[in-house]
Amino acid sequence: MLTQAPLPWLLLALAVVVLAGTAPAHATVELERVGGGRQREFDYFALALQWPGTYCRRSKSCCPSNACCRGNDAPTVFTIHGLWPDYNDGTWPACCSKSQFDPNEISTLTDALEQYWPSLSCSKPKTCRGGKGSFWAHEWEKHGTCAYPVIRNEYDYFLITLNVYFKYNVTRVLNEAGYVPSNTEKYPLGGIISAIENAFHASPLIVCSKDAVEELRLCFYKDFKPRDCAVGPDLTSKGSCPKYVSLPELVSLRRDGLQSWVSDDAAL
Repeated sequence: MLTQAPLPWLLLALAVVVLAGTAPAHATVELERVGGGRQREFDYFALALQWPGTYCRRSKSCCPSNACCRGNDAPTVFTIHGLWPDYNDGTWPACCSKSQFDPNEISTLTDALEQYWPSLSCSKPKTCRGGKGSFWAHEWEKHGTCAYPVIRNEYDYFLITLNVYFKYNVTRVLNEAGYVPSNTEKYPLGGIISAIENAFHASPLIVCSKDAVEELRLCFYKDFKPRDCAVGPDLTSKGSCPKYVSLPELVSLRRDGLQSWVSDDAAL
């Protein structure tokens, strides 16, 4: 059975201090948008998790930043896509400040981020200023800056996200319910949703690529207590998924010359 590596207890201890200071503001906050305009304060958080066995099917090339290419060290559990401030109507704020990503701010978290929040491609996503940057830069600048006033800086954004991920361990819940990676088995979508609901007392949102689970999202109030994910007409957990879905096993891309290798500077 697959289990997740032991939790980084130092991170959990630090989060006690950080989370203690996170609480909803009493007044509505307006946030600036990079490039002009204003955006209202978000309504809730969505923790978006990626299933590597599905995501890595898209990777055609290897590069140092692509965790799909790590061989035996490639991720085999749900990994973090991002912590996204969202609105109840299915939209979301984006690029809410001029704060640029600084890797030095999260240097003490790098090992944990590489393991639990890795990039699963060689592409460099766009930043809020029109250029391209790292996966973490994209998540902080587009989404993390919109988490104010609950999360106020880059370090807290990544630390809090890691610890919410550790506390609400989706891989463990599904594993214990019998939903394990397989390239032959298909599982009832309703059973997967029920396993999450029974564990966390809130409904997740699941996104599929054909019949394979691609993302699973958990939603939280601003105090990080679970809540049902907001569901609009085009944002339903069952809308992109059939009644029976798969959790494909990861087939790691190889570095032995059988798979093409590109530099980190090449964008797919």
